[in-house]
Amino acid sequence: MQIVMILVPLVLIVVALGVVLFSWAVKSGQYDDLEGPAHRILYDDDKDMIPDEARTDKPSATDQQTAGTKADEPDQEAPKS
Repeated sequence: MQIVMILVPLVLIVVALGVVLFSWAVKSGQYDDLEGPAHRILYDDDKDMIPDEARTDKPSATDQQTAGTKADEPDQEAPKS
């Protein structure tokens, strides 16, 4: 029974030390994602900012014409039967 009187406070101290070390690690950035930004830069999400003369996937003239005419047309309702 005397060993329990020693082990319970010792375990509580170890748990408290673990919580303190974990909170320090989170606050100091030990769990920051270091590889994520390096991978995200490879994804091209700014296609509208690329100049037309530098594009490798240039849209054809017919694509641009159909996109412009479809946006200008009003929505038509289906005939009621």
